[in-house]
Amino acid sequence: MSDLDRGIMKFKGADSPVAIALSATFILGGIVALIVWALQSAYSLS
Repeated sequence: MSDLDRGIMKFKGADSPVAIALSATFILGGIVALIVWALQSAYSLS
């Protein structure tokens, strides 16, 4: 059992490259979306 299976993601395969890539994509996508939204709100870019 790896260390990643002991944390908040307690399911088999939580440390698989596919699961890590998917979660990283969602997290980074959310950060980028927030930055774009903040810049559009601050500078009224269209």
